Amino acid sequence: MSVKRDLVDTMTSAVIAHRFYVAGKSKIEIAEEFGVSRFKVARVLDWARDTGLVRIDFDLPVPVDVRLSDEVRSAYGLDQCFVLDRAASEGDRPEVRRRIGAVAARLLSEIVTENDVLGLSWARSVNVTTEAVRQLAKCPVVQLCGVQAGIDTRDRSVETVSRLAATSGADAYPIYGPLVLPDRRTTEILRRQPGIAETFGQFKNLTKAVVSIGAWLPGESTVYDAVHAEEREAIAARGAKAEVAARLFDGEGKPMSTGLAHHVLAISTEELLRVPEVIALGYTAPKAEAIDAVLRSGLVSTLITDTAAAERLPRLAAAK
Repeated sequence: MSVKRDLVDTMTSAVIAHRFYVAGKSKIEIAEEFGVSRFKVARVLDWARDTGLVRIDFDLPVPVDVRLSDEVRSAYGLDQCFVLDRAASEGDRPEVRRRIGAVAARLLSEIVTENDVLGLSWARSVNVTTEAVRQLAKCPVVQLCGVQAGIDTRDRSVETVSRLAATSGADAYPIYGPLVLPDRRTTEILRRQPGIAETFGQFKNLTKAVVSIGAWLPGESTVYDAVHAEEREAIAARGAKAEVAARLFDGEGKPMSTGLAHHVLAISTEELLRVPEVIALGYTAPKAEAIDAVLRSGLVSTLITDTAAAERLPRLAAAK
């Protein structure tokens, strides 16, 4: 008798759950149909999920951890956050980078319109993103900073911008010049060169940008390894935690003014902060504090990251 009663209760719960999750009925409508309170309906739905009678699966087009993504988004007040799930976050750095790039490429294909002007900073993650983009609205593509020395030709920012512009079918605005220059005078001379000046003139028109978050640590920044050891140490001593497009931020997310600002060929911090929508790619545990710093700056609207970095972010957000 008890088995029969349990089966009846289970079937009733299943019908209620079907009404709610499949038929789209409200709890009030279901309560009226079954002659119970809406609170009873809510308890039945909770029980159905807790016992596994109802299982909710998210068949997402990309391998994203929905709960952790929303937790990080909420902690920093972001528009969007995409955290690779644990399985997708495993593997060596190039493989994780490829997955980060695939998510970014899909997002760009969906949100970029013909009314946009899209900026790209140089980074390996941005490069793999452009390789993964199969279609893009026709919009200008603008390089945000110069070429890092010692990088293979196909990975340089000039080629990255040109490749995405070819996919878009629109104009490319490259910077044919090195990222880090020996002094301020050389930087000013190059910035006045017609081609480079034209690109710099596009910075005010940017509506979207894709950037990479670097940590001020060996091997974790586009710029760190390109400057002399003494300058690296001096910048670190002043509290630098993060770098985006050769612009530095301290641990509280405040932009830093250092000597480096005068001999890099890159968009200014002020121009970067004025871009309405910035998609930032930052991943791996060593970059967690740098990601936290950049998110505090208010620069980023969308973050794409991995589980290793994301698991630390809510605690970092709450700690300061």
